[in-house]
Amino acid sequence: MSITDELQVTIKQMVQPGKGILAADESQPTIAKRFAPINVESTEENRRAYRALLFTAPGIEEYISGVIEFEETLAQTADDGTPLPELLARRGIVPGIKVDKGKGPLALSSGDFITFGLDGLAERLQRYKSQGARFAKWREVYEISDHNPSSVGISANAEMLARYAAVCQEQGFVPIVEPEVLIDGDHSLLRCSEVTEAVQKEIFHALHRHHVVLEQIVLKPNMVLPGKEHSKRASAEEIAEATIRVLRRCVPAAVPSINFLSGGMTPEESTANLNAMNAAFPHEPWLLSFSYGRALQQPVLQAWRGKAENIAIAQQALLKRARLNGVAQRGEYDSRMELED
Repeated sequence: MSITDELQVTIKQMVQPGKGILAADESQPTIAKRFAPINVESTEENRRAYRALLFTAPGIEEYISGVIEFEETLAQTADDGTPLPELLARRGIVPGIKVDKGKGPLALSSGDFITFGLDGLAERLQRYKSQGARFAKWREVYEISDHNPSSVGISANAEMLARYAAVCQEQGFVPIVEPEVLIDGDHSLLRCSEVTEAVQKEIFHALHRHHVVLEQIVLKPNMVLPGKEHSKRASAEEIAEATIRVLRRCVPAAVPSINFLSGGMTPEESTANLNAMNAAFPHEPWLLSFSYGRALQQPVLQAWRGKAENIAIAQQALLKRARLNGVAQRGEYDSRMELED
């Protein structure tokens, strides 16, 4: 099978109506933060047990088409000894891998960040492929202030995302392109809209420059939201309208799927906002779906608390959130569904 055919098989499996992507790619410091409130120590065995709980939840393949894993997880196994990527593949869920190495300050550009990890990426992808991974994810972050992100920051981050995406496609990996304009701060909905538009326009210019095939990528952007410290909250309908306006201006119709991140939103807000987009704008050229981490996992962690006797109820919590987001992807969610078991 050619690389192009390989990419097409993967993207077709990842992009399905009523389904989204589970982000379970927390780095070790991040998952330690997730475990701390439920008094679970972040040991390798606890991380393995938790990821195995997620990946073996009965019925999630009805709503989850892909899972982004952390590097450690690719080499871990379920309780019966099955490698976790193989376990997912058997259920028709595409295994993926986070490949960036975290962010740091962009030199001589105060307030801007850049993500590391391009060195040796092709070689790492070859290893990940042998472990079962078929798509990758790379995140760039943009903090909003009076002066940031700067034009230099926006340009540098776009170049990194495009170079990463090109390496992925060359190695037969579908790249998830994740530009996250952070919710931190007191900026308005309009300011987030302006920044998100500038970021996305620059990214697609860079993707074109690097010959990235748009039909074989997934965009994972933020929704357009006011900062969490802003005095005025926005309704799901306002968020949907502002987000779609930006996407129409920036994202070519060739992109098959836009899978939003949930950064900073509650599980219920993430679902309601996704639903508002699909309900009000059902004829957009892209699938509008989800690639949530905390918004899918927060209720799971609360139910599990590190105890084997809680696994079944924790898996039901995951299935419920996956199902509600699958319904929202079709624009058929109602908040009263939250009260159902």
